[in-house]
Amino acid sequence: MTMHGEDFRGPDGPDLVGDPLAGERTVVVGGGVGGLATAPYLAAMGADVTLIERNDDLGGVAARIEGEGFRFDAGPSWYLMPDVFERYFAQFGHEPDDFYALERLDPHYRIHWKDGDEVAVPDDPEAVAELFESYEPGAGAAFREYLDEAAETYRIGMERFVYEDRPRLRDWVDLDVARSARGLTFLGSMQDHAADYFDHPKLRQLVQYTLVFLGGAPHNTPALYNLMAHVDFELGVFYPENGIYSLVEALRDLGREHGVTFRTDETVTAIDPGPPATVTTERDRLRADRVVCNANPAHVERDLLPTRARRHDDDYWIDRTYAPSAYMLYLGVEGDVAPLEHHTLILPEDWEPHFETIFDEPAWPEDPAYYVNVPSLTDDDAAPEGHHTVVVLVPIAPGLDDGPEVRDRFREQVLADLATHTGVDLRDRIEFEETACVSEFAEWVNAPRGTALGLAHTLRQTGPLRPGHRGGADGLYYVGGYTTPGIGLPMCLISAEHTATAVREDATAQSLLGRLTSE
Repeated sequence: MTMHGEDFRGPDGPDLVGDPLAGERTVVVGGGVGGLATAPYLAAMGADVTLIERNDDLGGVAARIEGEGFRFDAGPSWYLMPDVFERYFAQFGHEPDDFYALERLDPHYRIHWKDGDEVAVPDDPEAVAELFESYEPGAGAAFREYLDEAAETYRIGMERFVYEDRPRLRDWVDLDVARSARGLTFLGSMQDHAADYFDHPKLRQLVQYTLVFLGGAPHNTPALYNLMAHVDFELGVFYPENGIYSLVEALRDLGREHGVTFRTDETVTAIDPGPPATVTTERDRLRADRVVCNANPAHVERDLLPTRARRHDDDYWIDRTYAPSAYMLYLGVEGDVAPLEHHTLILPEDWEPHFETIFDEPAWPEDPAYYVNVPSLTDDDAAPEGHHTVVVLVPIAPGLDDGPEVRDRFREQVLADLATHTGVDLRDRIEFEETACVSEFAEWVNAPRGTALGLAHTLRQTGPLRPGHRGGADGLYYVGGYTTPGIGLPMCLISAEHTATAVREDATAQSLLGRLTSE
């Protein structure tokens, strides 16, 4: 098996030499990871940048929850694709270690199947191949082949389709692109692709569970995303010191280093792209040359923009396929939680009924597949001594009724299921508890239908079929998981790069046009 664990950093990012935005004022609406990552780019290019966030703290869904000595990451909890983070910070003369230390996890995670079977997935692809072989004769060799293909898909996909923004369909009609894409599988589903390699249903689940990170299901996610196997099994799974919120703090500090002004607890109520643009908040009115929206484009177009500046009508947003929402439990518990690992998955042998309740016939799942995060097993500061922080995440359909009665009933169902299938009964030793669900995601970040992730990575919502970085009016831009390249912390960093590149290109073109007009 060819080992492809080396980092791929792709082409250079935006040109930060010179001041193409000198004298300009830019407002970034939304302090999620995408907005936080874009602001330093724009400031480094010479703009006077103000970022406005409606919540008390920065981070968007990547917020932090604290109470009674317990500390939780409210949203993302997996640190994957370290090459992307290194590449981002390197463009500013930094590395992640300047802001936070990383610990590589081994095992990456543990899986408990509900038939009593369990495995810990090691940080060694060859050991994983042996694990596959133990379930199915020949599966070890098939896994090595699958992983080689995933590594090549990752290299080509990142180089030609992720780091290079191709926002229009005609950008894909290119001979070099066609040559690069030769041999890649675009149109089939991940479900069918995994079945080409493995017969055992558990092995198929092992190479497909990461699709939940993309907001999809095996039957509706393109086979192109087999690249996630390379991300999982070869690039490694990490934990940043003090949790994922350390990334939010790093981006904030990087912004301050470049002069970005941050305004929190301030809600934007209207955006008029102008020119000049006007951003109205509940207590101020700001003039700007450009506006970058990290607030999701569905909310911006429907609630903040004048009709003339909208690119899509309401029907467009109604017809989108949204990624799952989530039922979240943030629990501070006393005592031991073995055999749970830092990351643990609890899966039924047949997870199709759960996916059907998310994408086909929305309902609360009767036999849920879910994820448990215990960061205190790695980070002693995440919980008081003798205690643990436990986060339970159950993917559910966006838009479900999540009133108190149904939430209470589902809480009891999930905690009982956890006790039955892992032996860890938390119910009598919970000292701190918060929950989040459809309603909270809709409230925190104005998420359509309370999705926790955004637009799912279906074939019709991948690449140029996702919303682009340029808005429906000059000087209006979007960034974040609803745009290309898509969902996830690494993708939001790359989205920020795409948005900054678009801004630079537009500013350069406008400057050139101005000079030609004046001559």
